[in-house]
Amino acid sequence: MTPPREHKPFVPPGIQMKEFTLRAVLLGLIMCVVLGAANAYLGLRAGQTIAATYPAAVIGMAVLRIFKGSILEENIARTAGSIGESVAAGAVFTIPAFVISHSWMDFSPGTAYWKSTALMMIGSVLGVLFVSLVRRVLVEDPDLPFPESVAASQIHKAGQVGAQAAKHLFYNMALGAGIFLAGAFNFFAPDKDWFFNVGTLGRSALRLGAPGSTNVLATGGVTVFSGPTVSPAYIGVGYVIGPALASLNFSGSIIAWGLLIPLLMYFLGPQLKSFMPANATDESWLGVATNVWRFIVRPVAVGGMLTGATYTLFKMRKSLGAGLARAFHEMKAGASPAETTARTERYMSSRVVLFGIFVVFALMIVLYSWLAHGALAGTVAAIVMLVVGFCFATVSGYLVGVIGSSNNPISGLTLSTVIIAALLMVALGVRGSDGVIAVLGVAAVVCVSSAVAGELLQDFKVGYIIGGTPRSIQIVELMAVVVASAVMYFPLLVLHQGNINAGGIGFGDRLLPAPQAGLMASLSQGIVGGDMAWPLIVAGILMGVAMIMIGVKSPMLVAIGMYLPLGTTFAIFIGGMVRWVSDTIARRRDMSEGQKMRIESVGVLAASGLIAGEALMGIVTATLNYYDIQTVPLLTRMFGFIGIGTLPDIFVHPSYVLGLIVLALIAITLIQVPLANAGRPEDPPPPAVFM
Repeated sequence: MTPPREHKPFVPPGIQMKEFTLRAVLLGLIMCVVLGAANAYLGLRAGQTIAATYPAAVIGMAVLRIFKGSILEENIARTAGSIGESVAAGAVFTIPAFVISHSWMDFSPGTAYWKSTALMMIGSVLGVLFVSLVRRVLVEDPDLPFPESVAASQIHKAGQVGAQAAKHLFYNMALGAGIFLAGAFNFFAPDKDWFFNVGTLGRSALRLGAPGSTNVLATGGVTVFSGPTVSPAYIGVGYVIGPALASLNFSGSIIAWGLLIPLLMYFLGPQLKSFMPANATDESWLGVATNVWRFIVRPVAVGGMLTGATYTLFKMRKSLGAGLARAFHEMKAGASPAETTARTERYMSSRVVLFGIFVVFALMIVLYSWLAHGALAGTVAAIVMLVVGFCFATVSGYLVGVIGSSNNPISGLTLSTVIIAALLMVALGVRGSDGVIAVLGVAAVVCVSSAVAGELLQDFKVGYIIGGTPRSIQIVELMAVVVASAVMYFPLLVLHQGNINAGGIGFGDRLLPAPQAGLMASLSQGIVGGDMAWPLIVAGILMGVAMIMIGVKSPMLVAIGMYLPLGTTFAIFIGGMVRWVSDTIARRRDMSEGQKMRIESVGVLAASGLIAGEALMGIVTATLNYYDIQTVPLLTRMFGFIGIGTLPDIFVHPSYVLGLIVLALIAITLIQVPLANAGRPEDPPPPAVFM
């Protein structure tokens, strides 16, 4: 096993260069608003957001190079630009839930703007403050690979360390963008689902229904299987995190789709309908299996994540305790003079951070008491938010360190928060609309806080790799989250009202499903109203306990695999296996340590390019598809005749086999290109550009 390399930032602490400049901050704030709005659209339509750190890195680098900006200025611009996506994610996963649950009967600016903005601002500021307390513990943990932080740092470095590194990065950015666009154009099918129908099986057929029945649950189908999503980004993430973590993540999907779902469908048959909500009308095999996963298996996964979160915090107890003790000690002793502290070790005073948390906590009590129409419920909600928010902000940062912010299960953490908060509201006797509002208020703040905490920790890691000043990163992040929180309501309003103007009902309909928000609304109403499938949550908790007892390295990662779609974890697993093949070939060829480092360097550069390329093109296609909701009728009238917003379909029925061929080409690229650039054994090793 290769010993960990000593960390040396790209820009040494002793070098002074422009960093926190007006042009970098303004550019970052503009990107924050624009990329945040684009992700708000994507989150409401597709239930997911795309990491904005790559577009922000590329745009910031391109613009600041015109003004001869430094790499540290580029880092500041990217830091501010990327955080809008996190505020948007927290907002779209929770704010529409107030409307869907009818807790807010009106989403007009006069009624909803200040409520929405207050929730987002409190959550985002707390996220910055919480993660500032544990920054050092997580950023300097050698066991956390931080795949997207490494990818973002490579973008910044590519133009600094020579043309060869830039070539590997940008060629693969183009490849990733091209493959993603080809899938969007239906050149190939990015996903494929199969179900295995074994016909009638004697006793099982009698159990499931009469022969000749038209009900798919009576025809003997066994299970649904999804192929890996043809995604350059997922393959790249799997390559960066490596085979061990990718396998652990994929094991959760195998448990869900290879064990739980088949057993439930086989033994319960038509009885499964009693577990489904009234609007789960898709009776195809895929529809039934998806609903089993969404409404039965996912709550089990949430229980597993609760156990995993607790276990993760328990394992980190000494490090977290030391970090908090250091923070309180610094608060008493005062910060060290800046002139005696290395630039890369200067961060916001712990005294300021803790005082800020106290002030925000007081504001939370006022806000929650106002929302829930009761001081007791408001105070309890604020206390729950403070404790749970800190725990989940830390867990979110840990998960970003493992799988990146794009795959960070923020909605799963928020579901856990909803459960905890709702139980306390029920215990206090707070029911009805006030109880739902209090629960959703806690969930909104925790969701935004966790998303921002994960993204900020990712930014801290990029700064750690590059050599940025932590205090500058903290300050620009606080500025950015305040701006993003102040304006994020308006994209939500435009999308909601535009949907209504186009004949829809706003949040929650077919064109604007807001799936996470709908789940938050139904869960909070179910618990507060006394209608919640607690056995599923408890089963997940006990499953997590069993995994701890048998020595599973990360029950949280297994539960995440159960929670994420099978195609996503399958693709990440393939990326990890590609990394394993590359490492195995290098080992069998008896390559020197220098050659192995060069292979690692080029491989991570190539994987980073694939991740960044898809992320950039995802933002572009989201923007092109924006007019489908007809939220901007003027643009539709002006440009509809030339098809702006309509992605052409190359094939009406695209082939997934062709998609698998594309997937194989990605794998070959990630194996052959690094091996071809291994160099000679006597060549000096490359600079340590990863950690």
